[in-house]
Amino acid sequence: MKTLHTISLALLVLLSTSFPSGAQQQPAANQAASAKHTFIVIYKPGPGWLPGKSLKEQPLQEHGKYILGLYSKGLLKFGGPFADGTGGAAVFEAADESEAKTIVAKDPAVISQIFVGDLHPWALAQFDQLLKK
Repeated sequence: MKTLHTISLALLVLLSTSFPSGAQQQPAANQAASAKHTFIVIYKPGPGWLPGKSLKEQPLQEHGKYILGLYSKGLLKFGGPFADGTGGAAVFEAADESEAKTIVAKDPAVISQIFVGDLHPWALAQFDQLLKK
C-alpha cells in the first residue's frame, strides 16, 4: 500500500500550460467560457488530527487518493506535504471560487477534519514575460 509520502512525491509534478506552436487558438468566447483560475489550498492540522502522531501516521490514505484523482482529471498542478510535517499544500485550477471551495470541501481529510483547508485564489506571476520587458 502506498504511503502518503509516496503519493505526495508522485504529485510533485508541474504541468505545462503552454500550447504547441502549431495548436489552433479557441475563439474568444470559448476561451472565456473555459477559462480556469488558479487556487492554492494550505492544509493545516484540524480538530481530527491524531495528537502525538506525525503526518505520516495520520489516516490520510483517502486524501491521497482524492488528490491523485484531481491530478488525473488535470485539475491539480502540483502539491505535497511540507518537509517539516506540519501539513501540506496543493495548487489546482477551477472555473471559479465556488468550484474551488467545493473541491476543498470534498477532500476526505477536510471532511474528517484531519486537515483544515485554507483556500486562496492565486495570481501567478508571469516571470518569463516580465523578463522580456
